[in-house]
Amino acid sequence: MRIVSLLPSATEMVHALGLGSDLVGVTHECDFPPGVEELPHLTSTLLPEGASSSEIDALVRERLKTD
Repeated sequence: MRIVSLLPSATEMVHALGLGSDLVGVTHECDFPPGVEELPHLTSTLLPEGASSSEIDALVRERLKTD
């Protein structure tokens, strides 16, 4: 079986069920259990690393604008 997890909590559950060896891809937010960081990341963030709360708010507001 091949499993892709797009939620960190689902990644943890897959491992808890003993299916960690079937996991073939995860989200950029998955960092537990140890070792999942080595799997291919199938998502990425649009936010710059280290952005402040106000910068994040401005970016989200800009994306939500409708013309």
